[in-house]
Amino acid sequence: MIDRLEKEVDMLERHLQVLKMVIDNEPIGIVKMSNETGYPHHKVRYSLRVLEEENLIEPSSQGAITTERTEEFVDELDEKLNDIVQKLQSMKIEDAAEIES
Repeated sequence: MIDRLEKEVDMLERHLQVLKMVIDNEPIGIVKMSNETGYPHHKVRYSLRVLEEENLIEPSSQGAITTERTEEFVDELDEKLNDIVQKLQSMKIEDAAEIES
């Protein structure tokens, strides 16, 4: 159960790294992103596909570029991540006595 969550968080981290590269370097292609991040081409390509499905980037003849939605997403990201962290914090079992009750 936790392993699956950890994999999802790792994938989200990759998607966000790829998005940040597009924001900072647009237009940018798969090869350059792969070389700079160390992620294999197929993983970068998958992240780009996910970001495109979310309408956060779009392809161009020179590489990936941001969309009108990107800025709004980035503006809301910290708050959403903080909400998730709070939820995860509340799920912790701090004391063995909690398990016994």
